Formats: sequence, structure tokens, C-alpha cells
Amino acid sequence: MNLKEKIFGDFKEAFKAKEEMRLSVLKMLQSEIKNAELAKRTKLFKSGEIEAEAKSILNDEEIIEVVFREIKKRKDAIDLYEKGGRPETAKNERKEIEVLMNYLPEQLSEDEVRELAKKAIEQTGAVSQKEMGKVMAVLMPQIKGKADGGMVSSILKELLG
Repeated sequence: MNLKEKIFGDFKEAFKAKEEMRLSVLKMLQSEIKNAELAKRTKLFKSGEIEAEAKSILNDEEIIEVVFREIKKRKDAIDLYEKGGRPETAKNERKEIEVLMNYLPEQLSEDEVRELAKKAIEQTGAVSQKEMGKVMAVLMPQIKGKADGGMVSSILKELLG
């Protein structure tokens, strides 16, 4: 079962169980996946692709990117709600993040990311933050979908001084 099918199955379960919050998050996620597929299809059509319809269906890796984008939106919203004195709304956003996290691969711990980052720095021979791009090019294929980009960036900045 691919990730899109799992999300749809969970949507049906949430609907039957009348879990309003989970249902709302999954409905939004399905909508974002469809929007991403539409954008991909449009791009393929414009490039002259004949089989754009079939090739526009997102694979699991692309769906994980959509999930990460949605989580990032909610994290940004949490910051704004807390600054605006709306802790209850921030709490709801955290619950939505919990639902979305179910569709990501197991996340690496900060220590695991730090170890991988050290190896990537050794491999590239980077010594300053100016060379962060080289390190990211080596590191990201190993951790894509398994770690938050912000955490990776801050670890690299710390290690590269």
C-alpha cells in the first residue's frame, strides 16, 4: 500500500469514527496532494509531455514533501499564535502536527543527524559556513524525509562555526 492509499484509508476510518479533527487534517492533506499533482501535471503539459496525466501522480517521496510543508506551516502558525496570546489555537495546531507525523518515515534523532553531519563534513572537507552547500548536497540524500531541515541547518551551522 502506498502512502496516498494509506492516507485515503485513514480518512475513511476517521469519517466512520467521526473524528472531526483528524478528518479535517486528512481532508486538507488530500487536497494539498491533489494540488501538488495538478501543479506537476501543468508543468508536464507545458513541457510537452504526452503522458502528463499518468506521470503527474505523486510518489511516496513527493507526498512526504507535501506532509513536511504542511507541518512547517503549522509550526510557523504555532509561533504566531503563541506570540499573539492564543495558546488554545496553538494547541490545535500541535494536534494537527501529531496527525501529520503519522505519514512521515521514522524521524532521526538530533544525535543521529549530528553524526551524519560530521561524516558529511569530513567527506567534503568543509571548514566554514560558506561551504555549507557542499555538505548539504552530501547529507540531504541520506536524511531526506527523516529529519527537519531547520534542525539540519542549525546543526551544520554549529559544526561549521
